[in-house]
Amino acid sequence: MEKLVFIIDDEESISKMLVHWVKNQWNYNCKTFINGTDALNALSENPDLVLLDIMLPDINGNEVLSRIKTKNPQVPVIMLSAQGSVEVALESIRLGAFDYFPKPIDKNRLEPAIRNAIKHYDLEREVEKLKENLTKEYSFDNIISADKKMQEAFKMVSKVLDNDITVLIEGESGTGKELVARAIHYNGKRKTAPFVVVNCASIPRELLESELFGHEKGAFTGAHVRKIGKFELAKSGTIFLDEIGEMEMALQAKILRVIQQKEFERVGGNEVIKTDVRIISATNRDLKAAVENKNFREDLYYRLSSFPIHILPLRERKGDIVILINHFIDHFNIKLNKNVKGVSKQALKIMYDYDWPGNVRELENTLERCMILSDGDHIEIDSLPANIAAQFKTFSTGSNGVMFGDDSPIIPFERLKEEAIRHALKVTEGNIVEAARKLKIGRATLYRLMDKYKIDSPKD
Repeated sequence: MEKLVFIIDDEESISKMLVHWVKNQWNYNCKTFINGTDALNALSENPDLVLLDIMLPDINGNEVLSRIKTKNPQVPVIMLSAQGSVEVALESIRLGAFDYFPKPIDKNRLEPAIRNAIKHYDLEREVEKLKENLTKEYSFDNIISADKKMQEAFKMVSKVLDNDITVLIEGESGTGKELVARAIHYNGKRKTAPFVVVNCASIPRELLESELFGHEKGAFTGAHVRKIGKFELAKSGTIFLDEIGEMEMALQAKILRVIQQKEFERVGGNEVIKTDVRIISATNRDLKAAVENKNFREDLYYRLSSFPIHILPLRERKGDIVILINHFIDHFNIKLNKNVKGVSKQALKIMYDYDWPGNVRELENTLERCMILSDGDHIEIDSLPANIAAQFKTFSTGSNGVMFGDDSPIIPFERLKEEAIRHALKVTEGNIVEAARKLKIGRATLYRLMDKYKIDSPKD
């Protein structure tokens, strides 16, 4: 898109010179005005830069600047003045001017200022676009569920978006707890501030305090420089403490202090740092049971769970499976450049009956894998992972061996071999020698097939 520069100056010679410089250097479109009123009336054209003289015949330039900033705070305005006083320059900068130049104008100084102003404006608009996309991506409309209980929970959440009540999201791994946390942040009053994630289970306990609160230089061996912690990085925004049930008791006391007093100290430091963040936490553990077992502080639990949200596992909202399958197929058709129209009836029944212990995350990963393997316009049973396809009882073991039902789908021979190995290892509790004996194959052959089918090797 071509750039548009407004030049507001009642001196014709100055305007012509500026137009010549701008067009010759960058080939930007220019529009000139001899007074502030006409320029203000034309702001709907959305200029990318304004070059503004302070001494105008109708309105003072600083007044024009103030009105421009009221209508469009982001557009850069470079002030030009024959007065050249420090007071005038400071007043312009205070009102939001990007830069200030006295007349006569030094071209060598003005040109880089124009370039930087345009670049800065482009960057700001790109950031705003990204923020808008984040808000759309993490809208509650994109958290897909037809389940009545889930819908009721999201309606409740919509009532606390613009206050700072602490939220505890409970649910099994893979249910989408972080997605809900992001939706709360990006639809609330803090959406323009940072959203910082800390996974309390993935960070070693001895490092978690430093990760959360930062540390001073020399606080411990290896602390060569000061480190800013997540609570400082999340200033005015939201910190998401995922798997908070894994946090040790001593650190829980410090989190309680942050909630109650909104302050903390870096590791090895004495400076009290004030914080203004919203805390959203999540857990796949039963924190009430942890409190009863003295593994989690009772006072912290009640502070964190001021507004609890429970995300149901996928097996308890079976109606969402078909909706999610269609959603992921549409998503991966675009990502993988495929044209998969759906799932066959038999494959869909298997997926519907499966318990999905990994919940929505497992379903998403499964659909992506299936669509990569699928060559047709529908996902068939032979594209499903072995552990999921095995849930469908297509055959049973009778006195004469394996018997297939008349309506059983045909299972690829390779899939039967893989399942036979998995079943033998399960029955023998991972005993390779015994599994090989029952399968009537050599141990080396069993290892080779396990490697082929990506079956983890248990201990002998």
